[in-house]
Amino acid sequence: MLRFTTAGESHGPALVAILEGMPAGVPLVAAQVDAQLQRRQQGYGRGRRMQIERDAVTFTGGVRAGETTGAPIAMLVHNRDWPNWEDVMDPAPRPEDADGGRRRVLTRVRPGHADLTGLLKYDRRDARDILERASARETTMRVACGAVARAFLAEFGVRIGSHLVQLGGIDAAPPATWPEDLAAAADASPLRTLDPAAEARMINAIDAARRDGDTLGGSCEVVATGLPVGLGSHVSWDRKLDGRIGQAMLSIPAVKGVEIGMGFAAARAAGAAVHDPILPAPGSARTGGVRRESNRAGGLEGGMTTGEPLVVRLAMKPIATLMRPLATVDTATGATASAAAERSDVTAVPAMGVIAEAMLGLVLAHAWLEKFGGDSLDEVRRNHDAYLAHVAGRVGA
Repeated sequence: MLRFTTAGESHGPALVAILEGMPAGVPLVAAQVDAQLQRRQQGYGRGRRMQIERDAVTFTGGVRAGETTGAPIAMLVHNRDWPNWEDVMDPAPRPEDADGGRRRVLTRVRPGHADLTGLLKYDRRDARDILERASARETTMRVACGAVARAFLAEFGVRIGSHLVQLGGIDAAPPATWPEDLAAAADASPLRTLDPAAEARMINAIDAARRDGDTLGGSCEVVATGLPVGLGSHVSWDRKLDGRIGQAMLSIPAVKGVEIGMGFAAARAAGAAVHDPILPAPGSARTGGVRRESNRAGGLEGGMTTGEPLVVRLAMKPIATLMRPLATVDTATGATASAAAERSDVTAVPAMGVIAEAMLGLVLAHAWLEKFGGDSLDEVRRNHDAYLAHVAGRVGA
């Protein structure tokens, strides 16, 4: 089954990832990954770090002659900011370590970050040992792994996109006509929103927050199309696809809420206004010869895909690094202090959508291989095509 792990620190020499379980024969070149990495770096309200880094992947295993080989895929992204932090992040011991003399020691822990809890849990003196790994910079490699998953899913016509639907309390109105390529349409906006009028108000809010030394959160919606009926399962709690999606999304830094379909709004409505009537749709193999009159369930029923578009929404809290810091405790002295203020973004909600696309792609690719199996792309394709041929004729048979 598909699994991945990442390693590296925000200001270390590089970030790395290993993605295991991808079948052989999937067309893949570095430019496909780099395109997703560049999307992650965009968005109005990002900080200076995104002006420094030019994220680009190097394959160090698992890809040859433009195709996956079936072996674990190893990827590396260098941090261009590393030379400015080498003395701070040097893995080797230094003379100044004995008295805590390294530059940028952080003991004025920041409310809302992993600083204090991680420092206590791992028995560290310098919260930099925590924050460097807890940083959202780690998601660079999630996006890299997600790009590989997307390349695999694209071979079957699956498309994943996202758009920003709320920022700083300002809602974006849905478009009258949904774009065929949601990701490309959203990327044309500096905030990745489809509502130009709301975009202008959001930009003003970001500028005001920057002047105030504050930050803003928001929400995005992620949509996957082209999925067949039957990914996931109802039989055990850990096989339910909505549960797996929720875990993946909530693992993204600062994400505090996830909805599928109507989400929390379904709890306020009567059943007739929540559930989707099912109608015949002869010839629609992907949905099993039926269709939903609506898609309030967001493409999932009983922990399984229905074949309708999969719709997931995420809520991201404001970034916890404030340029007008909150009160905290200095862990070195126990005295009250103002929290440390490090270079950060005013908002990262547009980038969060791209990260969510990657995480959704990884969950779906895992579920795809779980359902259809195969050590090569051609074997997976044969299994997939045979399944669709079977379910296309099940209803009314």
